[in-house]
This record gives sequence, structure tokens and C-alpha cells, in this order.
Amino acid sequence: MLLIDCPNCGPREESEFRPAGEAHIARPEDPQALDDEQWARYLYYRTNPKGLQFERWHHFYGCRQWFNVARDTVSHEIKAVYPMGAAKPKDLA
Repeated sequence: MLLIDCPNCGPREESEFRPAGEAHIARPEDPQALDDEQWARYLYYRTNPKGLQFERWHHFYGCRQWFNVARDTVSHEIKAVYPMGAAKPKDLA
């Protein structure tokens, strides 16, 4: 089981959280201008790397806040936890 360091509550077990996919995906500026393929790419296409992944997480059974996690998808080691809206950590990006 992962131990996730919530920015608000401190270290908690993974079962208190919900992963919510890849972080840092920018919403299109003019969604009406997108064709079906472009809209599908925004909604469904993700990088799915082997290695470092930047993810959004929700502390569902705790403070109910959202935050970002940099996690290795092979070892599941959490490299960083940082607030929503913040840039990727420079030493990891």
C-alpha cells in the first residue's frame, strides 16, 4: 500500500485517496473550434509513460482537497507532492 503525504493532513494510506488521471492537461481555449478528433484527443488520449508520471489525486476520505503527485509508474515511488495549479517540480520535469 502506498503512503501518500497529503499537503493538508500529512501521511495517510492510499485507501483514503482517489487517483484522477494525468495532471497538467490544459483545457482548449476555444472548445467550439475543435473537430471531433481534436476533442477526443483532449478528453481521452494520455501519455501513459513507463516511469515518471504527473497525476492528480483527491483526498476523498480526508480533507477532500485535490493535489498533484509525481509518481514512478514502475516502482510506485512517490517523488513529489505539490498543490494544484503549481508547475511541475523543476528537479523532476
